[in-house]
Amino acid sequence: MESVRGVNVPMYTTLRRTTVVFTMIVESILAGQKYSRPIIGSVVIIVFGAFVAGARDLSFDFYGYAIVFLSNITTAIYLATIARIGKSSGLNSFGLMWCNGIVCGPFLLVWTLIRGDLALTMDFPYLFSPGFLVVMLMSCILAFFLNYSIFLNTTLNSAVTQTICGNLKDLFTISLGWFIFGGLPFDLLNVLGQLLGFVGSGLYAYYKLMGK
Repeated sequence: MESVRGVNVPMYTTLRRTTVVFTMIVESILAGQKYSRPIIGSVVIIVFGAFVAGARDLSFDFYGYAIVFLSNITTAIYLATIARIGKSSGLNSFGLMWCNGIVCGPFLLVWTLIRGDLALTMDFPYLFSPGFLVVMLMSCILAFFLNYSIFLNTTLNSAVTQTICGNLKDLFTISLGWFIFGGLPFDLLNVLGQLLGFVGSGLYAYYKLMGK
C-alpha cells in the first residue's frame, strides 16, 4: 500500500510480478533448489508479459520502486521460509499460521502505535456499528482462508508455485474488474501482456505436472 503512493497501479502490478524471480533466487540460496530450463523459460515469459502490460506506464519514482522491490524481496523470503519450515518442522498449515501470528503480532502492534493507526482506529466513528462489524468479520474470514491457502499451497508445492498462482490470480482479478466495473480503456499492449502472463503460468503448471 505504501508503494502505490508513488507508483501507479499498472506499474505496481508489473513490478510485483517480478517477485517470482526473487523467489527463485531465495529458494536456490536457502534450499539449494535447482530449476529446469522449461521452468525458467515459463518464468521469463511471465516477467516479459508483465513489462509488456506496463509498457505505457513506465513512470519512475525512486521511493515507490524501492518499496515495491523491498516488498518483492520480503515476500520471496517469507514464502521460501514457509516452504522450508513447513517441510522440516512437521507443522501443518494451521501450526505455521499460529506461529506466524505469535511472532508477527507484537511487531505489528508496536508499528501501529508508532504510526498512530491504533489511535485512528479507536477514534473511528463507526467502530461498533453493526454493519461495519459484519463487514469486518467477513473480511477477517476471507483473510483467514486466503492465508491458509497460501500456507497450504506453499508447503505442499513450493514458494515459486505460490508466486505463480498469485500472478495467475491477477488475470482473473483484472478480467472480473473489467466486466463488473467497466470504464477501463482498451490497451492492446496491456491485453497482450496479460495473455503472455497467462501463457507463462499455464506452461509452468504443465511442466510441473510433467515433472520437467
